[in-house]
Amino acid sequence: MRVSLFSSALVAVLVGFGGSVAIVLSGAQALGATPAQTASWVSAMCFAVAVTSATLSFIHRMPVVTAWSTPGAALIAATAVAGVPTYGMEGAVGAFILAAVLILLSAALKPLAELIARIPGAIAAAMLAGVLIGFSIAVFDEAAADPLLVLPLLAVFLLVRLISATWAVIAVLVAGIGWAAILGKIAPYAGSVSITEWQFVSPVFEPTALLGLGVPLFLVSMASQNLPGFAVLRTVGYVPPVRSALAATGLASLGTALFGSHTTTMAAITAALCTGPETHPDPSKRWIAGLFYGGIYLVLAAIGVSVVAGFAALPVGVIVTVAGLALIGPLMGALSAALGPEVTRFPAVLTIAATASGLSLLGIGSAFWGLVLGLLALGGDRLVRQLKKV
Repeated sequence: MRVSLFSSALVAVLVGFGGSVAIVLSGAQALGATPAQTASWVSAMCFAVAVTSATLSFIHRMPVVTAWSTPGAALIAATAVAGVPTYGMEGAVGAFILAAVLILLSAALKPLAELIARIPGAIAAAMLAGVLIGFSIAVFDEAAADPLLVLPLLAVFLLVRLISATWAVIAVLVAGIGWAAILGKIAPYAGSVSITEWQFVSPVFEPTALLGLGVPLFLVSMASQNLPGFAVLRTVGYVPPVRSALAATGLASLGTALFGSHTTTMAAITAALCTGPETHPDPSKRWIAGLFYGGIYLVLAAIGVSVVAGFAALPVGVIVTVAGLALIGPLMGALSAALGPEVTRFPAVLTIAATASGLSLLGIGSAFWGLVLGLLALGGDRLVRQLKKV
């Protein structure tokens, strides 16, 4: 037993939770969730992460670290048009259930997993980039609206990032709370330290929400979280338990969806903090970090209502800035993967533009149409190249 097993888990939770909970709150706001539903959402997600991480780590004796889908939360937040929700909580829960079922089917049915794998990585990355770019742009919109609040936070981000990209967002969050307090922009705390009560949300299976939110949420969760998460384990010498991990996270997502929570997935960035030699020099002992990680998230699950009340007291500019800066790293990765291969560059750019535009047709959101347009353009390009060879 080493202290590093606990400290690595604690750092991973601080980075994972502190750096992305603002994005989840943006998603809840985009669906018109009530404060009680938002607290239930956060609490249920933390509970799912706690149970799946601890269980998978214990069973497989490796640090299998899970997380909520941060890009998925960004996708949900991007569904609102001009601040007006496109989907309600009931329709969104139906979409969450579909995404969870598709993850379970990916674990059970090899042909489905192979079909998803055949979607070009550049197009999937382009869809993700189109979702994320709006959040980073919003930071500078807020800077124009309230430069005294936002510009110092941008300076903190740039300075800390020179030392550690991992801690830059946490530094912005801490600085944002302090700076907003100095400026007198923090509202009185309306909550109390208490145990969160989960709120059941009756699902409604609307075709527009299933196609416009459920399917893209599944694809984003698989492409931007699950696959990189498995790759992190392979990098440090473990054989990832792909099918059991997908089954566990799919079941967890299915159960917590009824309480307003979106998908639970493999962790990627935070997983790297619990899987390397700095956690423990003996790879066979690092699984214990997964237990500590789950235990800390279990505490957060209990006080989710207090966390939500605390963030609700912050000015909008701080939330937008933290969320937008937290997504710059994933945006860089998505743009790099989308625009790297020259052969798919045009379809990828088309996908980015359509997804970022907020296009909504037949009640279906832009992420779905961006993916469809990109695949159609890619298919057209391939057909033309084949005809030229004939």
